[in-house]
Amino acid sequence: MPYYRRLRDLREDNDLTQNQLVEKLNMHKTTYTNYEQGKRDLPLSIAIKIAKFYNVSLDYLAGITDIEK
Repeated sequence: MPYYRRLRDLREDNDLTQNQLVEKLNMHKTTYTNYEQGKRDLPLSIAIKIAKFYNVSLDYLAGITDIEK
């Protein structure tokens, strides 16, 4: 699974809108939307921030594994 699909799935599973999430992560909505749509590569620093926010591993976020932790 491409990581950008996992981003959307995690957000939706946590009942968050993009606006709510970007506010919590202190990001611009356009930037996050581009990550979620696969239009822009996710920098490691942002991936770490998102993984910590959702309490999942980077491997899970990247779609390498289906095990969250």
